[in-house]
Amino acid sequence: MTLRTSPLDAAHRALGAKLVEFGGWDMPLSYPSGTLAEHRACRTDAVVFDVSHLGTVRIGGPDALERLQRAFTNDLNKVGPGRAQYTHLLSPNDASVVDDIIVWWIDDESFDVMPNASNTSGVSNALGEGAVDVPDPRAVLALQGPAARRKLHAIWPEAAAIGRFHVQRMTWNDIDCVVAGTGYTGEDGLEIAVPAESATQLWDAVLAAGFQPAGLGARDTLRLEAALPLHGHELGQGITTLQAGLGWVVSWDKGDFLGRDVLAKEKEDGVRRRLRALTIEGRRPPRADQIVLVDGAEAGVITSGNFSPTLEKGIALAFLPPSVEIGDTVQIDVRGEPVDAQVVKPPFVAATPAQPL
Repeated sequence: MTLRTSPLDAAHRALGAKLVEFGGWDMPLSYPSGTLAEHRACRTDAVVFDVSHLGTVRIGGPDALERLQRAFTNDLNKVGPGRAQYTHLLSPNDASVVDDIIVWWIDDESFDVMPNASNTSGVSNALGEGAVDVPDPRAVLALQGPAARRKLHAIWPEAAAIGRFHVQRMTWNDIDCVVAGTGYTGEDGLEIAVPAESATQLWDAVLAAGFQPAGLGARDTLRLEAALPLHGHELGQGITTLQAGLGWVVSWDKGDFLGRDVLAKEKEDGVRRRLRALTIEGRRPPRADQIVLVDGAEAGVITSGNFSPTLEKGIALAFLPPSVEIGDTVQIDVRGEPVDAQVVKPPFVAATPAQPL
């Protein structure tokens, strides 16, 4: 299989990045500083991720809002033009989360729908004729961390002032971009879509402003500390929004949407399992697919697990029976050895306050 490459591929290689396959793309896992250093820089300062592997489905016209409303769980009328919203696309058969999505409502009749890379075609199909993958090559830079806005302010003050979950077309050095106050680290930050031919220019300016490049390894440990779901782990086939503890993205009073009736039945009956956050003492990290035991019996499975650089102990997400409550002790089967784990309230790590501009 031929991997797709980011418009910033040469820049990553010049920096000595370790590249890996991710969703059909050749993307940086880490740079010579290493994942731990990149993770800590995002928690304390500012980093830049290349997230050009994320899909973009563009839909516009007078019926675009109605079509999005019928497809997705959340209610865009809660926000409005110039805002972004997190939402789910469900299977009409069993209410599984086909994808979790950010919608950028750019202006009255223009929407950029941001699915996970491997799910772009499925989202396009759900929205129907006229919803197309963005044809223009572009890069997406994610600027994240408590100092991200302050450092961006030095080179692009208008973008640095974009509010959380706001979105706007903007120009930098005569380059047309789209800037959104979104991210996937649990920290404050921005995501910028920039034309491919200008991506290296913006990337270089961001690095010169003091951002540290960071790869997908740090992005994953950051999102796990923030207890943010990853499609294919905490969301996907057989997993519903309610099981994942994300009922707040469902707007029951907006009208029909794909999978609504099945999800409503699950809400009425009660979920058979629920995503829980677990911590274990020590540096040995729990891993995905390890079994979780309750009172010595198999009760669930870990979906994501790793060592938390911030807490300096193991953390994990796992689907467990709804009877398991915050504060309970369970066990994780680590290579045949049961290791105690505490059920805690997510997130594992709260966001660092953003630095003033």
